[in-house]
Amino acid sequence: QVQLVESGGGLVQPGGSLRLSCAASGTIVVIYAMGWYRQAPGKQRELVATITSTGSTVYADSVKGRFTISRDNAKNTVYLQMNSLKPEDTAVYYCNADVYGGGRRSADYWGQGTQVTVSS
Repeated sequence: QVQLVESGGGLVQPGGSLRLSCAASGTIVVIYAMGWYRQAPGKQRELVATITSTGSTVYADSVKGRFTISRDNAKNTVYLQMNSLKPEDTAVYYCNADVYGGGRRSADYWGQGTQVTVSS
């Protein structure tokens, strides 16, 4: 089994910054893609950004130029640097990882979520 633990959420004013972290632990041989998703009240969960094991990234149009995803493969950790935050970025942010633990195939894991609130 694999656990993903997120940290770094909180309350920030519009225009401010936050950095989210997500550390994976457990039975891990290799982590393929890692990513961040978010879910605002009354809305579906949506992709924010993903990063492959080799560093290729994909961003939602709404966060391009403001958010940066990165990872430390030695620490099995993914980060999300969020700058120029807007009230519409308010949501619960979830970490996701595609992990191969030695079985027949990799599996998809989710963190418990961390609340990000952008408000004055």
